[in-house]
Amino acid sequence: MAADVLSEVLSAVRLTGSVFFDVTTAPPWVAEAPPSAQIADAIKPGAQHAIEYHVITRGSCWISIVDGAPFEPVQLQEGDIAVIPHGEPHVVSSAPRMRAEPDLASHRRPPDESDLPFKLRTGGGGATDAHLMCGFFTCDVRPFNPLLDALPRFMRIGRGTSAATDALLEHFLHLASIDNADKRAGAQSVLNKLSELLFIEAIRTYMDQLSSANTGWLSGLRDPLVGRALALLHARPARAWTLDELAGNCGASRSALVGRFTQLMGYPPIHYLTRWRMQLAARRLTERGAKVAAVAQEVGYDSEAAFSRAFKKFSGQSPSEWRS
Repeated sequence: MAADVLSEVLSAVRLTGSVFFDVTTAPPWVAEAPPSAQIADAIKPGAQHAIEYHVITRGSCWISIVDGAPFEPVQLQEGDIAVIPHGEPHVVSSAPRMRAEPDLASHRRPPDESDLPFKLRTGGGGATDAHLMCGFFTCDVRPFNPLLDALPRFMRIGRGTSAATDALLEHFLHLASIDNADKRAGAQSVLNKLSELLFIEAIRTYMDQLSSANTGWLSGLRDPLVGRALALLHARPARAWTLDELAGNCGASRSALVGRFTQLMGYPPIHYLTRWRMQLAARRLTERGAKVAAVAQEVGYDSEAAFSRAFKKFSGQSPSEWRS
């Protein structure tokens, strides 16, 4: 059930992966990524947020976040995947604590998708020491993305994490190693999809490592009681759920469900349902031909006026303003 809810959320927030840079390096070298808020729209027009990732296909390098709380440099080895979920500025380099000027212009998506990934060679003139495939996951953060807030500043997975991760990584590395001239049609799309699957595996790995003391959406997802409630709410978001009915379907008392749900999630189940409905509605409103009244019914509102009030209260915009 947890996997199904995770899949629904990833679909609702429109997660899309792309492999942007094919980087060959020779020491000394350094590349600094700007805050994703500065480049998200250039990467994918209309994107609200961009998550950057790096796959080390050969050699090793260092990565460090350069904004906010202190973050010690981490050495990445061949086969490692590093993810920066919150789009913080960071540095990838041949040695720790190097800095560079971010190149904003290089992040603009080309008109023709087949021109990706951009091939870059950086650093000194000597023998190459590392090869990286770098890209982005774009997604919505408004009006409600429960996953993003639950992710840490930095995620790292590599070989040996799981059989599924190893298989995906091997496919990704194989495609990444083939010269563009030899790649079959659709290779870029396959790489993009593989990167999305690797990201999902990174989320699953992180979720499996959470302790019983952790709180947040992922902790709720893996909790037997809260996870059951989330699965029911996601399976039938338009249903007029009551706390008594939801608790009964979860095999728990109303007070036990509300207490546990609020402890892990920060708010009670019906508040979560409202937020999730608003995210579903926001996605539908951007689709061509979607009518506000129809969207209202789809997410559980009998009255267009009641839905419009709820949507504006939560998002700060009316449904028609959001759509435009």
